[in-house]
Amino acid sequence: MKVSRALRKRHSCRAFLAREVDFAKIKRILTLASRAPSGANTQPWRVAVVSGRSKLAIENEIETQFRAGNRSRADYQYYPVQWSEPYKSRRFACGLQLYNALGIGREDKDRRREQWIENYRAFGAPVVLYFYMQSHLEAGSYMDFGMFLQSVMLAAEEEGLATCPQAALAEYPEIVKQKLGLGDGFVLLCGMALGYEDTSAPINQYRTPRARLEDFVTFHQ
Repeated sequence: MKVSRALRKRHSCRAFLAREVDFAKIKRILTLASRAPSGANTQPWRVAVVSGRSKLAIENEIETQFRAGNRSRADYQYYPVQWSEPYKSRRFACGLQLYNALGIGREDKDRRREQWIENYRAFGAPVVLYFYMQSHLEAGSYMDFGMFLQSVMLAAEEEGLATCPQAALAEYPEIVKQKLGLGDGFVLLCGMALGYEDTSAPINQYRTPRARLEDFVTFHQ
């Protein structure tokens, strides 16, 4: 698969088929993604491949805590505390597309809440990849990790698999770390749903727009 096609084809999949993923494919994806660049070749990425009973145990505990009103805190601040333009409008439009695809109105708080909980179930994907790194690493390693994550998603496209990178899966880091046997010396960055896309699902039909080149690029000669 050409890189240009993989970049255009990739999207955040939010409905998966109940079809198991061959671990040989996952190994190929992660081996290829490990070619991503990192400062001084530090390779800060660590990955936990979670499926079956382990996945179910994590998502059930997180859902229980969420339904009980016990909101946790991620290991780092993902979104800005104060939203400004154009990010505020883009965020609103993104959410509107999702709920419109499902026919969920703004006033339907119950259905919105249930849809949010689907995040913690990784949208039914059979596999979740949890990404973490040692907590003493600095901002450069976050940049390195971003390049690794994109490499994972593009390699998954080549294997015929869909993905959804999810900050929501890192909202309860103490639960995930405890279930995975990780100590306090790690930052849980995010999770990623991995599996075969349900192409018939309405939530998988929309695509978020991208800014025009002139909106984010300047040329200097």
